[in-house]
Amino acid sequence: MTSEDLPEVVRVAACVHLDYPEEEHVFAERLALFPDGCRLLVDRDEALGYLISHPWVRKAPPALDTPLGELPEPSDTYYIHDLALAPQARGKGLAIEAVTSAVTTARARGLATLSLVAVGNSAEFWRTQGFDVVRDAQVERSLASYGGTAHYMERAI
Repeated sequence: MTSEDLPEVVRVAACVHLDYPEEEHVFAERLALFPDGCRLLVDRDEALGYLISHPWVRKAPPALDTPLGELPEPSDTYYIHDLALAPQARGKGLAIEAVTSAVTTARARGLATLSLVAVGNSAEFWRTQGFDVVRDAQVERSLASYGGTAHYMERAI
């Protein structure tokens, strides 16, 4: 992903995350902070989705639609901030490609876990990818910006 791809990222986000909107500057900041974790998911030269991910701290998911400022050092998890696919992307293997990319990047940085916040009805997909819901009162309080159906999940790698 490059900064020129951000309009496509915003387009996909606008049709996929109606209940979880984020401003373009949030995506731009994640890309600037950790470009290795940002991928535009393309099929036949058409942008159908994206992955935004970066090193982070376990059990401390950042608030939705909020700039990070900087990445924490040290980091102890690889955080998938967002994996979004346009409806026509489903079944093309792009989500698996994105998860595989995240695992590869996490391993290269020496991180032993992936983490994320599952929103909407996505928890079942993430379970099939090896993620489990982490039940922790402090984590649950940090999910306020995501709404009542969000789940913090982790996967060992």
